[in-house]
Amino acid sequence: MMILKSKTHAAGHIVSDTRPQVNVAAVLTGAEIDALHEFMHHYPDPRAASLDSLKHVQKRNGWVDDGQVAAIAQVLGISVPDVEGVATFYNRIYRQPVGRHVILLCDSIACFLMGNESLADVFKKQLGIQYGQTTPDGRFTLLPICCLGNCDKAPSLMIDEDTYGLVSQAQVAEVLEQYK
Repeated sequence: MMILKSKTHAAGHIVSDTRPQVNVAAVLTGAEIDALHEFMHHYPDPRAASLDSLKHVQKRNGWVDDGQVAAIAQVLGISVPDVEGVATFYNRIYRQPVGRHVILLCDSIACFLMGNESLADVFKKQLGIQYGQTTPDGRFTLLPICCLGNCDKAPSLMIDEDTYGLVSQAQVAEVLEQYK
């Protein structure tokens, strides 16, 4: 990665512009680059396209690496910290490898009161992992999430894009079996 340094004049001050330059075509696919350009046209400020861009790039590998963040920033014409800030703020943008299926166990107060801790214990035991870990076969990653907005059906969880409510400990094996 090459750093491009230039001096610009902003509000009477000399500032240094240090935006990393990456070979975008080596990091992103042509379809991803096209999609990022399309996202930019939906918003008056290219920074607003950051989340859509991150979600789109994440679809390929399940997570977004540093090179992809830098490439997204370069295509959008914004700084890497701007893209990184979005990536780290949203808990469904993954910055490290995850399993083929991501299990998000809600730990909001409603789910806590309805037994999410004992449900989490069953998931941990059946998968043989703790929060933040991936099964050795790469099938599942287990993560807590602060709220799924499914409080009337607590305890709740999400696997990939599927939301489950009123999940009992006895249903865990059946739910997991649906994801090969």
